[in-house]
Amino acid sequence: MPRINPVELATADTGVQATLGAVKAKIGMVPNLFATFAHAPAVLNGNLAFADALGSGVLTAAQREIVALAVAQYNSCHYCLSAHTLLGKGAGLSPEAIRAARLGKGQDPLDDAIATLALRIVETRGQVSDSDLSAARLAGLDDARIVEIVGNVAHNVLTNFMNNVAQTKIDFPVVDVAVAA
Repeated sequence: MPRINPVELATADTGVQATLGAVKAKIGMVPNLFATFAHAPAVLNGNLAFADALGSGVLTAAQREIVALAVAQYNSCHYCLSAHTLLGKGAGLSPEAIRAARLGKGQDPLDDAIATLALRIVETRGQVSDSDLSAARLAGLDDARIVEIVGNVAHNVLTNFMNNVAQTKIDFPVVDVAVAA
């Protein structure tokens, strides 16, 4: 049972109705996460704007999903693991690539560097070592990708923490948090 219930679209104020209506028009549903964020329209709007901005960056949709899966696994976010498993499939990730991302790995050197760096960022709370950055650069990550990985980690930490605090009801095909090593 959620500890913070989602805002009901029908009873939301007009600004929230417009925002959630736009989400529904774009993706066909209003995820419970967004309806929960709607209690604080500034957070809802900021989250959506940040996601849109990151979506126009240098990381591909699949690479952003690799980051999301690695971070959600580390933070034990049931909701985000479920959502990003579905989104990862939609972005072209195979079941093996999804499993690898959850373990902080990738299936090619670049995706491996992305997953590894994302996981190191959350593990160290951003205090990555010089060797972490050197390894990322050796694998082909330039400064733009590194900065976007940090941004995607931060965005996913926000959604993970919100879902963990709220215990948001999962409205995607449910994925178990446990993953075999």
